[in-house]
Amino acid sequence: MQNDKPAYKRILLKLSGESLMGDDQFGINHDTIVRMVDEIAEVNRLGVEVAVVIGGGNIFRGVAGGSVGMDRATADYMGMLATVMNALALGDTMNKAGLIARVMSAIGIEQVVEPYIRPKALQYMEEGKVVIFAAGTGNPFFTTDTAAALRGAEIGAEIVLKATKVDGVYSADPKKDPHAVRYSNITFDEAMSRSLGIMDATAFALCRDQKLPIKVFSIFKHGALKRVIMGQDEGTLVHV
Repeated sequence: MQNDKPAYKRILLKLSGESLMGDDQFGINHDTIVRMVDEIAEVNRLGVEVAVVIGGGNIFRGVAGGSVGMDRATADYMGMLATVMNALALGDTMNKAGLIARVMSAIGIEQVVEPYIRPKALQYMEEGKVVIFAAGTGNPFFTTDTAAALRGAEIGAEIVLKATKVDGVYSADPKKDPHAVRYSNITFDEAMSRSLGIMDATAFALCRDQKLPIKVFSIFKHGALKRVIMGQDEGTLVHV
């Protein structure tokens, strides 16, 4: 029997910057970002409170050649600024689609976006607005996966949804091994012992310690986000 109500009230959706490229080499593909926003809007209309953490790989990879030999912290700050650009694009697309989006940055650029303030983020979500967290954690040496785990824990999200190019976690690379099996669910400890590399180690440990489950699913599979929200067998659930 399928659920007729969402399985989750508040979620943290982690989108990679690369997911915005579509079939392009870098940058933001208009049709791709519009389609993603349509899927987020459908979930938001169900009454689910949505926060998003966005990466910056689609922009930063275009300038990454110039960062070779650069100080790591400087390169990381460049990556954070790339996430701000993506967050602005995502927010603008959401507003055009009838959602109300608020971009909050972990680094101070008040002329462009408002700073991340936890109580205000919670208030926005309770009002039905979609909150987009930009600039990672605001610190170098941390990935946007870690930002997703951190913000998910801070806002009391029930689950972190990691949107990827594949429809879950497999026993092997499904492109290389035709016998690879998708896990419907797996524990944190099992994922670690099998070195499945679901998130970077810091993010994964934070989710495990906070008992914050992770769902890995394909953002390119039509309707997958809603099926995840409705508690259907979509993607892979990583749990304690």
